[in-house]
Parts: sequence; C-alpha cells; structure tokens
Amino acid sequence: MSHSQLSYRERFARSLSHQEVDRPPMDLNATDMTTMEGNPRRLAGLLGLPTGGDGEALDEAVLQALDIDVRCVGGILSPPNVLQRSISATEYADTWGIIYQHNGHHWEAVGRPLAGATLDDLERYPWPDPARLPAQEIAALGERARYLYEETPYVVCGRHPYYGIFELGCWMCGFDDFLYRLAGEPEFVARFFEIILNYQKRLDEIYYGAVGRYIHYTTSGDDFGTQTGPFLSLKMFERLIKPYFAARIAHIRTFTEAAFFHHSCGSIYTLIPSLIEAGVQILNPIQPRAFAMEPERLKAEFGDRLTFYGGVDTQEILPNGAPQDVAREVRRLIGILGQKGGYILSPAHVFQEDVPLENILALYRAGVALGE
Repeated sequence: MSHSQLSYRERFARSLSHQEVDRPPMDLNATDMTTMEGNPRRLAGLLGLPTGGDGEALDEAVLQALDIDVRCVGGILSPPNVLQRSISATEYADTWGIIYQHNGHHWEAVGRPLAGATLDDLERYPWPDPARLPAQEIAALGERARYLYEETPYVVCGRHPYYGIFELGCWMCGFDDFLYRLAGEPEFVARFFEIILNYQKRLDEIYYGAVGRYIHYTTSGDDFGTQTGPFLSLKMFERLIKPYFAARIAHIRTFTEAAFFHHSCGSIYTLIPSLIEAGVQILNPIQPRAFAMEPERLKAEFGDRLTFYGGVDTQEILPNGAPQDVAREVRRLIGILGQKGGYILSPAHVFQEDVPLENILALYRAGVALGE
C-alpha cells in the first residue's frame, strides 16, 4: 500500500478530476510507452532486492519498492492469420503481413504489403479476423483484470489491443506511399480506415467485453507528430483521421467507463484541441524537446481539459544527466503539470538501455518524496 495519505486509486481519480494530490500517480511498465528495456528487474540490485527467482515476482517486487501506482493487463492482440510466418531467425511477418527484421537492437518494419496497392487490393486482402483469437486467451485477460481490480489496491491500465489507424497505414504502405495518399488518394485512405475501424470495433467487443469493467483507463497509440510538427495539417487531420478516431473512442465507451489515454510522439500542439474533441482525456508522452510542446504552454492552454502523462525528457536528461539533474527536472515538471492535479509521472517514452539505472531510481524517488 502507498506510504502516503491517499490510496493509489484515490490519487488517480483526483488527478483526473484536476484536484490537488499528495504526489502525482506514478507509472513504470504499465503502458507500451513507459516500459523499461530489460524489464524492471534490472533495478532489483540497486533497491536491495534479491536478483534471482521468478521474473514476474521480481518485477512486482520492484514496482512495490518504488511505490508505483499502476498495474496493467492486455496488449496488442494478434489473431491467427495466413500472413503470419517466420522467415528466419531475424525476420518474420505479422498478422497484418508486415515484415519485421531485427537490426541488432529492435524489430524494424521493412516489408510493406500494401505499397502501391489499389482499392481492389484492399478488398481482396486477407485481413486478420478478431473472431479467430483463442477464447482461453481472452478469458485469461479477463481473469487478470478481475484479479487486479478486486484483489489489489492498484490503478488498473488496460493496454490497447490494436494499432492506430494512421501508423498502421504508414507501416503497411510505407510512410512515403501513405502520406502521398492522404493528399492525393483520399478515397483509398478512407476505405483503408473503414476496414481498420471495423476490425477495431469487433475487437473492442471481445477485449473490452472481458476487461472493461475492471480497468481505470485504457491506452491508445498513434504517432501523429515529428520533432518539429505534425505529419499532416490540422485540416487534413480533422477531415481524414479524426472521424475514425472519435468513432473508435465512442465505441470503446459502450464497453467500459475507463478514461481514454492517447499516446503520440512529437510535436502535436496544433492537434490537441481536436484530440480533446474526439474524446482524449489523458495525453502522453509530452515530449518536452519537440516544437511547441513545452509543459508550461500545454498546462496553461489545456490543463483544465487534459491530464498529462509522462514528460520526463528521454532525449537528453535521462540518458545524459546525473541523478540530481533528473530529480530537479521531476520537481520542475510536477510544479508545472501537477498544479491542481492533472499529472501522472513517467518518462516521455521507454527507458532505453542508455539510461543509467540510477537515473530511473532518481525519477521515482523524487516523485515519492513529494508525498512524504
């Protein structure tokens, strides 16, 4: 249990309602965007925990030692499909037909199954079918969610079970191909988005039907931004993407009362009002070095309508700073984004292996110290 005055769930609820809290809720490893390469157990030695034994138990021991507020269930689901295959030890095709290759550090998409495709190709394509997901896999997710909700004190995050429409288009067609189509072939893009939205809705019924009653928030990921601005104009976003994004959020809400969290890397300042209108309540990751994404600006303009999640710089401070630099930055962010609640403390993206373990500890210890 938390060592501070509020329970984990009270703290989260107050943060979403923009009320003062003892300290911000903290997340490590609950979302796809706040994980730690190599798993939290890498921190065990620094925390004085035994480093052997069961991996999952050790991960949980680390989360408890850091007083982390959130636990998770779910993740991307992959219905069995004819497109899936292992090509070699370093190459495979997923359920969408995208070919991935391991580059020595991570899996990178290299094969674009819809590059140069036509509208007829979209109709003939062997799309994955959510109905083919094994029933026992869904039942296990439901039981995990029930256990977390009923038998632990933690906030429960339901990770999103599918990719975003924009990023999936870029992966399946190639970025250059799909970005051209947004401008030159909007009818292709509309049909692609219709197909993906239909897939999402069918999977919503299965996934959120199992976990929806037990989760406090659910995630979403779709990268709309680069370091200097969005991939596309606001006008194009509102015409081509927002209707499908908003329809997806509305559909999810027929199965759960969970708050809706959306992740987009990069500079998306101009898109934020549209994201709020579509139904986003929690915005992640707050990439502070991207153009116009300064925490002061975002809190002043959107702090009464959004809860901010993340923000601790993974481009410079976390990999290159000292622990005292990290602690100072955490205190600064909480002073800005955490005014009257509305902030959840986590890194601006995954802790990669270039981040010293001491800096990870410094981040969370600085957060806990505010509630003592």
